[in-house]
Amino acid sequence: MEFRMLAPTGVLGAGFDADAFRRGVAARPQVIACDAGSTDSGPAALGSGVPKLSAEAVVRDLRLLLKARQELGVPLIIGSCGTSGRDTGVDWTAGLLRRIAAEEGLRFTLGLIYSDQPADRLQELWDAGRIRALPHAPAVDRDTFGLGPVVAMMGVEPIQRALREGCDVILAGRASDTALFAAYPHLHGAAPGPAWHAAKTVECGAACAVPPSANGLLVRLRDDHFEVETLLPGTRLTPRSVAAHTLYENADPYLITEPSGVLDTTHARYTAVDERTVRVAGALYHPSPEYTVKLEGAQLVGHQTVMIGGIRDKVVIDRLPELLPLARAYFDAKILDVFGGRIDPADVDIDYRLYGAGAVLGAREPAVLAPAELGVLITVTAPDQSTAHAVSTFVAHASSHLPIPEYDGMVSTIAYPFSPPEMDRGPLYRFTLNHVAVGVGPTELFRTTTEEIG
Repeated sequence: MEFRMLAPTGVLGAGFDADAFRRGVAARPQVIACDAGSTDSGPAALGSGVPKLSAEAVVRDLRLLLKARQELGVPLIIGSCGTSGRDTGVDWTAGLLRRIAAEEGLRFTLGLIYSDQPADRLQELWDAGRIRALPHAPAVDRDTFGLGPVVAMMGVEPIQRALREGCDVILAGRASDTALFAAYPHLHGAAPGPAWHAAKTVECGAACAVPPSANGLLVRLRDDHFEVETLLPGTRLTPRSVAAHTLYENADPYLITEPSGVLDTTHARYTAVDERTVRVAGALYHPSPEYTVKLEGAQLVGHQTVMIGGIRDKVVIDRLPELLPLARAYFDAKILDVFGGRIDPADVDIDYRLYGAGAVLGAREPAVLAPAELGVLITVTAPDQSTAHAVSTFVAHASSHLPIPEYDGMVSTIAYPFSPPEMDRGPLYRFTLNHVAVGVGPTELFRTTTEEIG
């Protein structure tokens, strides 16, 4: 038996090549699947519920996917809707989908899978000892689960339930990227090792192509191997580029953990069929004795105003390590004075990132850097936006006239490219959880609704 799966892009809204997509459709895949989210961009989408990509970009891609699904009569599966997979993201994507369906005259059964977790349910799991920390997880207690939104990451089972119920289009909340592609062949009896490995390979679309892009891949999954093909002319796949994708977002290059088990690629073999196609065989899938569901949470921690500037004076650059701590002491006193003691300076963070002097690696920078020019990012974080902005006004002013002992009188130390330099960035979020729920059923934490469209 052969399963053909089409992965049109790495993320819905990234903008894949329409002609390349049509090549994939012409191969008559039995399922089209696409991821729509990630935590790669940090906690903001989860904390705010605002998708990373625009409605216009998502509609453009979604329209092509829905029309192809109608033509083929096959399932379309989209996971982690709205970037974070929150219920609001599923509903937002569903709203766009209904509009497209009405405009194009499309008919199908829609399944919506929700993954938001109520705080009281999580607290029950916590009290029962059924929430476990993953490595490097933040410290939590019972109250953590009420600090902000939390989503659970589904495996294949909630998606398979929707497929069994006859859903033609599935919009899922937070989901394992791999599960989106493994669900259909796994449901229909494909060998689990090749099925999960094929899913891992195509989860990000043509990210494993040379050169990588936001375009698609086609998989032909057979009993003991799969072949993956790039669809965009001028790109290619190599055994190295395909194998390298198992490193992406994984601590172990061979073992990839899913809710129901572990994909083991230790003995996988990668063989070039032609410039655009690689054959892969040898992966195994080891079911876990204990089912685990990953939990992701985010919390609002403040509001930010940022300023961007540059320094080209070597004397100023050399003096900054001693001047910036003195500036912080000055700003603490200024906050007390300006706000009449109503704002505690400890509640306001003023951060200088010096690009060119180790801003990216910080203390882990292996080389001594002696830049002739610095980019300066100043970030003021406070409990509310008005305070962050007010503090940033005197931080920006004072930072542009730092006292330089080598110079007599006032000098300009930072050049700002924008006027005014203060830019309100808005809310700041942090991740609160990197944990798993254990002792739960594969579909227990997820809710599914269906509706007829058209």
